[in-house]
Amino acid sequence: MYRSGQWVLIATVALLLVAAGLSYWLTRAAAAPAEQGARVEFTGDGKLKRPEGYRKWVYVGTPLTPNDLNGGEAAFPDFHAVYIDPESFDHFEKTGQFRDGTVIVKELVSVGAKEGSSGKGYFMGDFIGLETAIKDSKRFKDEPGKWGYFTFGHKYPLKNEAAPEATTACNTCHQTSAKLDHVFTQYYPVLRAAAPNTK
Repeated sequence: MYRSGQWVLIATVALLLVAAGLSYWLTRAAAAPAEQGARVEFTGDGKLKRPEGYRKWVYVGTPLTPNDLNGGEAAFPDFHAVYIDPESFDHFEKTGQFRDGTVIVKELVSVGAKEGSSGKGYFMGDFIGLETAIKDSKRFKDEPGKWGYFTFGHKYPLKNEAAPEATTACNTCHQTSAKLDHVFTQYYPVLRAAAPNTK
């Protein structure tokens, strides 16, 4: 049988353990949003540092307009594997809109073999380039749709930093041809399926 002093000691230790556990989980919860939000980083002069970890983001589609089907001179003859950051995908799934801060990464992949065990077709080759689109109403307030576009090159080694592309280089095409808010959702089945009005 415990004495009163022993009960006090046991209760004190138990309370300390509960407090330590609560403090740990509160600290983790407070840190989580900051970690999730740190998807891209800019230099002091406005250049975008090459994104990392995007292959773990939400994959939305891979358009391909090969040279073979475009007279040998397609404007974009490579596979474009497209990813969106998870927080923006969650927002899109709830609202059908791209939030301020949305990051979309397009990784260029060459056309490799044109015949495989499954038959004739177009099969992915090697990674050859990287491009990024970011919606930021403060940083790109004068751009159509508040989107900025960056390219890190179309062959390796890629650049570590990229300045925003001119409006005429990317934004004009997105403005006139993309289905939703300057994004080619008509070519991204994952986004079409996620939009709340399609459920």
